[in-house]
Amino acid sequence: MQKSTGKVRVRFAPSPTGGLHLGGVRTVLYNYLFAKKHDGEFILRIEDTDQTRFVEGAEQYIYDCLKWCGLEPDESPMQGGAFGPYRQSERKLMYHDYALQLIHAGHAYYAFDTHEDLEKMRADFKTTENPSPQYDSNLRTKMKNSLTLSAEEVERNIKEGVPYVVRIKVPANETITFTDLIHHEVSFDSNVVDDKVLLKADGMPTYHLAVVVDDYLMKITHAFRGEEWLSSSPVHILLWKYLFGLDQMPQWAHLPLILGPSGKLSKRDGAKFGFPVYAMNWTDPKTKDFTEGFKEKGFLPGAFINLLALLGWNDGTGQELFSMDELITQFSIERVHKSGAKFDYEKAKWFNHEWIKKSTVEELFPDIKKIFEAKEVVIEEETHFKNIMELVKDRCTLMTDFYEQAIYFFKAPEVLDTEAVKPKWNEAKTDFFETYCAQLHELNVWNVASIEDSFKTLATEKNIKPGELQLPMRIMLVGGKFGPAVFEIAHKIGKSATISRIKTALVQLNK
Repeated sequence: MQKSTGKVRVRFAPSPTGGLHLGGVRTVLYNYLFAKKHDGEFILRIEDTDQTRFVEGAEQYIYDCLKWCGLEPDESPMQGGAFGPYRQSERKLMYHDYALQLIHAGHAYYAFDTHEDLEKMRADFKTTENPSPQYDSNLRTKMKNSLTLSAEEVERNIKEGVPYVVRIKVPANETITFTDLIHHEVSFDSNVVDDKVLLKADGMPTYHLAVVVDDYLMKITHAFRGEEWLSSSPVHILLWKYLFGLDQMPQWAHLPLILGPSGKLSKRDGAKFGFPVYAMNWTDPKTKDFTEGFKEKGFLPGAFINLLALLGWNDGTGQELFSMDELITQFSIERVHKSGAKFDYEKAKWFNHEWIKKSTVEELFPDIKKIFEAKEVVIEEETHFKNIMELVKDRCTLMTDFYEQAIYFFKAPEVLDTEAVKPKWNEAKTDFFETYCAQLHELNVWNVASIEDSFKTLATEKNIKPGELQLPMRIMLVGGKFGPAVFEIAHKIGKSATISRIKTALVQLNK
């Protein structure tokens, strides 16, 4: 019943109403991978028919988010293309024509019910068995529409500008079936499907009419969308059948939900785990608060795409790290899971850590530089800076960790974790570091070997185990119990800074 020939064309159709979250971008990713694997085209279509929810700047935000992810479309409002316009608000008239076609064929009807009429219907027909009455084949005959009013009344209402919507006329007592690429055969009883609004009172289409018309006119061959849209499928199938024929309908795949610790990934989980995906200067239109995304938290685009791909798909080999090219080559819709995929933020960080480790400092440098400059750290000599980043790279889980793991190379720590060494601090150790500072001052060659040799020789002379002295020295130079080899740190920060930091720490330790 569904077409399977011709050039593969897929689409992502977000509403410009807020940030893109994990589920939305995973839908983009699977569309993108499928299109690229089959030498097809990926289209971005903006579904902006609900003008009451429109958020200024949201469309540009969508473009920027997809660009950061490396999922740029082949056609969009920005790029243009042969099947435009790509904003639904600019396609308003064509939807009206298709709505009229449905009315004339007896598959849709005008409904003049007011908000009060609808509320009364829900109250009057509410029963224990049916606590939420719907505008359906049972109740449409009791409402104000072109099925119950005379042709003259309908015509007069329209001429007088009485507000109306257009509703689909869902047939009674039918089984509506289609084949989903993930869930296989799916069936619905038409008696539990309500007469959805297709055209709103402002003349704008609802999602149901617009998605079918646009997919047809844009020659979409495959439609991948979230599982939450599965319940809308019977209405869409009927529209395909009535308007274009089922042989023209794209092949559908309804993707499993992304789950949080307690079920469906909620907005509260999102705030905790760092989505939307990309925040930029984005502020929540309701709270006006800036919301950090994965980008701002320090995720690499490649790592983010890698972890997202595995939220509901695997290649069957156990491989976990994939480049974009590998994902395109190995992706198959047949291996997308039916059940929901649990998002684990710690696992997400693991992916990012692995991607940082396999990346070169040269590749990471532009982003690292921005992080330091945002903290007002001036990079005076790039080669020296990159050498330091090489020392700490494998210790960084997020890109933002580079600052915390390396800032002490550029300025003395403001706070020292003296409590880590005070319990075992004594006069002998004070004497050791005072003498060590004097020896460092006299060193003619400043390198790792000379700094370490002087340290260990003096420790032997003072009859103190070097291991008991290295943690205090680390605290003195770094501020905490982290960082690469302590003598490497001393070498990189220089003689003057090393001596100065040791003396500053001695004052604090001997208070």
